[in-house]
Amino acid sequence: MTELGLFLAKKSVNRSDVARKTGISKTRLSELSNNKKTKLRADELYLIALAIDVEPAEVLNEVCGHLKLPHE
Repeated sequence: MTELGLFLAKKSVNRSDVARKTGISKTRLSELSNNKKTKLRADELYLIALAIDVEPAEVLNEVCGHLKLPHE
């Protein structure tokens, strides 16, 4: 499961509702939630945040908070 998938599960989000509210297909939401190779676009992140009534920065931090700059 991806970081987004874990976040949505933690928030008990109904993916069908998110799909309906955002126009993002259930298939795409499933890919974003389960396939670590699938890239989440900024517009998708923003729409998902609006649909689940959280700040986009909260979703961004959950999804990308593990990223670090490489050592120089």
